[in-house]
Amino acid sequence: MQEASRSYRHTKIIATIGPATESEEKVAELIRAGVDIFRLNMAHGTCEWVFEIISRIRAVSAKIGRHVAVMMDVKGPEVRTGPVDATVELKVGDRLELHTTSFDAKDDGVHRVSVNYPDLPKDVRVGTTVLIDSGLIRTQVLSKTDTTILLEIQTPGPLGSRRHINLPGTLINLPALTKKDERDLLAGVEAGLDFVALSFVRQAADIRTLRDYLKSIDCSARIIAKIEDQAGVRNMDEIIIETDAVMVARGDLGIEIEYHKLPLVQTQLIQTCQAHGKPVIVATHLLESMVTSPMPTRAEISDVSNAIREQADAIMLSGETTTGAYPLESVEVLKNICHSIEPSVDGQINHRIELHAPKSKMLRSSVKLAKELGRSGVVVFTRSGFLAYVLGAMRAQNVPIYAFTDVESTFHQLMLPWGVEPFLIDFDENPEVTIQNALGQLLVKGWCTKEDWLVVITNALADDQVIDTLQLRQVKITCDVNF
Repeated sequence: MQEASRSYRHTKIIATIGPATESEEKVAELIRAGVDIFRLNMAHGTCEWVFEIISRIRAVSAKIGRHVAVMMDVKGPEVRTGPVDATVELKVGDRLELHTTSFDAKDDGVHRVSVNYPDLPKDVRVGTTVLIDSGLIRTQVLSKTDTTILLEIQTPGPLGSRRHINLPGTLINLPALTKKDERDLLAGVEAGLDFVALSFVRQAADIRTLRDYLKSIDCSARIIAKIEDQAGVRNMDEIIIETDAVMVARGDLGIEIEYHKLPLVQTQLIQTCQAHGKPVIVATHLLESMVTSPMPTRAEISDVSNAIREQADAIMLSGETTTGAYPLESVEVLKNICHSIEPSVDGQINHRIELHAPKSKMLRSSVKLAKELGRSGVVVFTRSGFLAYVLGAMRAQNVPIYAFTDVESTFHQLMLPWGVEPFLIDFDENPEVTIQNALGQLLVKGWCTKEDWLVVITNALADDQVIDTLQLRQVKITCDVNF
């Protein structure tokens, strides 16, 4: 256990793959560095790219002997401006007209650009704020027609092609899934994705729409709801109940809500996810300065430390690993912060989670026992992943959750929950052989040593009935180990 305690990390690391990291060499380096999940940002990806990248990730993982999961982040219902011939420098007081249909250029001092959402004039009200290019350009609606919106520039900036539009407080009636999203998901299913992150989730119905589509294409990927606007925050409880996991997408969220309330919303989302036993990811701008600098700022170190103290399941890198100059260094920084901060976190088991089923309460007892034993862990066997996800939600500090499964998709999906270390093995008809094989893997791979005590959760046969058991096992290989 000494070796395991040095390398074990409760908090998972997600890295977005892009031009700076998509080569076979860089993928291998990131996996060796400790990345647990690769994110594919489909706002910039194609179907062909998806298949190529996922195939590369799987091949490299198999080659170096460390497997990772793949998350597809679908573009979702985005509102964007159309193309412009040349970048337009907008000044305070300038007029900008957004058109939902084709238009003719006029020399009247008003700038004009198309927008991809035909019903935008119906949704916005005169006097409301419209933010362009991730909030860099702030405007106010002066007037509107059935096909146009006239804006006044309040914050100057350059307007390029296809800039993202934010509408704080405005509920847009775009579908949860676009046709591009559906095409991307088909490609991802063929390549073997593990998670789907849905952008701009506004209500639980958005998750149900995605889940129904995934079922229709025979996809068992787990769903991650990205909370990034006011509607998502307002409906967080119903969304968290419906989804498999949540991402605190702080980029757009920090634009859509008052910036000084962002830390409060982040804490609220993390705590609500913990109460429901759902994994939660903190994303965006964790180490933004490391896109161009080999070292993070002190503020970024504190920000990451805060996410770890709040016991988020995972922390995610975006631009740092897509186009940044120091992707490997960024992963190392996250690892170093995790190893310093995690031991300082209050070791109390998650008291927010509500457990109703007797088996769930047994799981809580298992992590309490492992904590009291010290230098121990919990071994669990699962095909769906449910038991391991609940154990991770307990937040038992310094108690590794060793999750064994014989289902490859479940194995990959176990890369996300806090404190869970997954293993893929064959299950034997004899449960005792399976247990011994699992303990053998832990012993050979350095996760434990002989004579260590582990808490084992498994099924047993008693009078022709399968019963749930919680066992205390000392690591002693008593039969042939097959792995």
